Amino acid sequence: MKKLLIASTITVLTLTSVVTTPSAQAANVAQSICEYVAADDKKRMRSFLKTNKLKIRRIFDGIQCNGKNLLEFAAASGAVETGSLMISKLPKKVVSANLATLQTGSQPLIDAANARVSS
Repeated sequence: MKKLLIASTITVLTLTSVVTTPSAQAANVAQSICEYVAADDKKRMRSFLKTNKLKIRRIFDGIQCNGKNLLEFAAASGAVETGSLMISKLPKKVVSANLATLQTGSQPLIDAANARVSS
């Protein structure tokens, strides 16, 4: 009886922790990515993505930083390193769709986006 009670308690605790974790984790992922882009910290962003088994092309549509997508936010923040990383990892269609919004950013990002679209 004691073993049954312990097993059922562990099962209930495991199931409740699994149900509540993903939404909180998604918010933390988005916040961390936005912080790395704002700080222009390419190394930590790459490490974070690798640790969480994420790809930029998969999370790009789902993350907004201050109401802007990641490329717009990088351009507005002057984040050349992380912006260039995202441009190199995103599909050409996505980069060309965001080319107009990048025109307000820094020149190295504009050059990287133009090179990506034209190649």
